Amino acid sequence: MLISTKGRYALRVMVDLAEHQGEGFIPLKTIAQRQKISEKYLETIIKLLVKAKLLNGLRGKGGGYQMIRAPEQCTVGEILRLTEESLAPVSCMEAGASACPRAVECRTLPVWQGLDRVISEYLDGITVADLMQRGDAGNDYVI
Repeated sequence: MLISTKGRYALRVMVDLAEHQGEGFIPLKTIAQRQKISEKYLETIIKLLVKAKLLNGLRGKGGGYQMIRAPEQCTVGEILRLTEESLAPVSCMEAGASACPRAVECRTLPVWQGLDRVISEYLDGITVADLMQRGDAGNDYVI
């Protein structure tokens, strides 16, 4: 599994908006400048987030975007599933995939099922609020 720039940028946008949620609607141009992301590319990502009801958009003067839910209620898994369409490690694990004719005798299926479960549990256990927490780089070593 390889997360695309769309997924990575969507996470950055959500963290940016969460960190500035007290400022009202944030213009797309401002987000693009702060995150050093093309405004044009950001438009496509923002549309996905608005359609999924993660963000609210307001047009015109004083317009922009803001989060609808609290950062604690938005998970990394939810955002990446939206942008990546699938986080499945293999095609037979994708939502809506046809039943594999080899599933009954597949020796590797339990591996993929376990990996899929681990990925989902891990990404669904991290919220945008968690990403807002800044740790000191290099100070995370524990004995």
